[in-house]
Amino acid sequence: MDWDEQAIIRAQKNLASFGKNVELKRGNFQELSSVLESLRIPAVDGILLDLGVSTEQLEDRERGFSFRWDGPLDMRMSRETKITAQDLLQKLSISEMSEILWQYGEERWANRIAKAIVRRRQTQPFRRTGELARVIEKCLPFRRGRIHPATRTFQALRITVNDELGNLRTFLAQCQNLLLPGGRLGIISFHSLEDRIVKSQFREWAKRQRDEPADFRILTTKPIVPSSEEVFSNPKARSAKLRVAEKLSENR
Repeated sequence: MDWDEQAIIRAQKNLASFGKNVELKRGNFQELSSVLESLRIPAVDGILLDLGVSTEQLEDRERGFSFRWDGPLDMRMSRETKITAQDLLQKLSISEMSEILWQYGEERWANRIAKAIVRRRQTQPFRRTGELARVIEKCLPFRRGRIHPATRTFQALRITVNDELGNLRTFLAQCQNLLLPGGRLGIISFHSLEDRIVKSQFREWAKRQRDEPADFRILTTKPIVPSSEEVFSNPKARSAKLRVAEKLSENR
């Protein structure tokens, strides 16, 4: 299941030999409940979520996810999403922009960047990723070896455009009812905001409620992270964290 139309097309090619053993559905994972209902599957033995943006999305300059090359300021994971990053840059106030950059990008220079963005758009609207990256580069200190100054801003805009954290919370609120007893939920996250939400929810599920048993058992005391060998062969995996929980009781 994937929100991105192009990901479904690639999966159809890659999994063609599996025939009817694989069901491919286009949609956001927060819609999993309705998808399973349409397939007449009441509950499943396992769910694996791979959060965040894909390599293919990052490397497609026409999608606008990366500042590494110039492209339209889009950032939508699904073309059905109405708001683009360009729309946000044109309409948000300084305070709204600053809040997004701080909350979703954990950007310490959020207010300075927000002011620079609003100042620039008063004379020239933002249309390209390169334009935004250059504005940020000019207003922030940058040292070699550090992450690019536009990294956190691009992350914050992408999370906002796609409501990534809201989708994760919506999914977690329903997935208890989608797992069979003994079923397992694995979630791979790529930044601290996602991981905090998953960690907090797993802990909540694992608590005993008065005389009632816990709903889940956490199988990963600490998140599973890639080995140094894996990071060497696939550098994009370096920030990945996998947490797994197992359902213990019947739905209440």
